[in-house]
Amino acid sequence: RGDVRKKFRVRPERRFYFRLAAHLGMTVRELLERVDSRELAEWAAYEQVEGPLGGPREDVLAAMIASTVHNAAQTKKGKRVTPKDYLPQWDARKSQTWEEQLAVVRAINTSLGGSSRGKSAD
Repeated sequence: RGDVRKKFRVRPERRFYFRLAAHLGMTVRELLERVDSRELAEWAAYEQVEGPLGGPREDVLAAMIASTVHNAAQTKKGKRVTPKDYLPQWDARKSQTWEEQLAVVRAINTSLGGSSRGKSAD
């Protein structure tokens, strides 16, 4: 059991595989059999830009709850906040060029063992 947890710490891409598999409604084994390394790299890049995979507005709902709790705990003179104050900024560099985005995808692809031809580097 400890070995499994260690694997997740040592190989963070495994955590990504589980998030993606859950998001796509399949097991990790099915995911790795059906999706090549290039597409995995694109999914990883997508997650880095858009935020964690999951319900599309869960981050907004959490921010709404956090701001409501914060405001309820404030005195009349206390600082009020909005959900935006608690909303994470997943990608502060929205103005990346397509070349920069491609470089990120290629780097992730390589780190996952892929090649530029969409086949495994093995």
